[in-house]
Amino acid sequence: MYGFESTVLLALLSGNGFSAERPFYPADICASVSAVPRPRALITTPVHLRALLAAGIALPPIDLMVSATAPLALDLALEVEAKFQTRVLEIYGSTETGQIATRRPAESPTWHLWPDVRLIARDGQVFAQGGHVEQMTPMCDVIEIMGDEEFLLHGRTADLVNVAGKRSSFGYLNAQLNAIPGVVDGAFFLRDEEPQSTGVTRLAAVVVAPTLSVAQLTEHLRRRIDPVFLPRPLLLVDQLPRNATGKLPLQALQSLAESHLRAGGTP
Repeated sequence: MYGFESTVLLALLSGNGFSAERPFYPADICASVSAVPRPRALITTPVHLRALLAAGIALPPIDLMVSATAPLALDLALEVEAKFQTRVLEIYGSTETGQIATRRPAESPTWHLWPDVRLIARDGQVFAQGGHVEQMTPMCDVIEIMGDEEFLLHGRTADLVNVAGKRSSFGYLNAQLNAIPGVVDGAFFLRDEEPQSTGVTRLAAVVVAPTLSVAQLTEHLRRRIDPVFLPRPLLLVDQLPRNATGKLPLQALQSLAESHLRAGGTP
């Protein structure tokens, strides 16, 4: 939905053009941006923004960057805006509603609803309706309504995790992991095992951090999160098993952990 809205519909409704190139590597993105006239907007994702920063290349002037598909961390948004001298706009929505809100994370954590769209809290759940959202549509996120046109997003409903009676969210844990200096990419996930075998839910994590050891990463995490959420195992890898849209299938992450344990790694 994000790609359809940000390419086909945007061109049809605004009269702007979009590049038909499909760049993958940072150098290819740089070449594609150079080939189109200003004002330019780059439609991207958090994982691709991290890759652009890690490549250390100089991008041609970009007037706007638009990000979606995963939460955009504040430190990443600030670094991108400073390095590329641009504005980063983040989109929020769902497959059922399409885009319904935007924010500039470098300025504020508050989301601003699109015209006539409203959020309604009912029976412990938040629904969207109005504007282009014709029917009352449930949102699968933890949302704090701040007013008629604003809200805060605290992660997905299915994102919550309970370990030894303490609650957190994968969104928060991933944000803390990726904020560690030297971490290029990383993600927490649930181990593929029965909690009844140990009585405690066990978390794991995979991390791309070429300059850090497992011990160093663990020490950084101890200063950032409750010890019950420390991952076992914590796997150092060359890259995360992201799919074509930049998302991380749980099964792929669990397969990494199983391969590590079969190879004799520490659980």
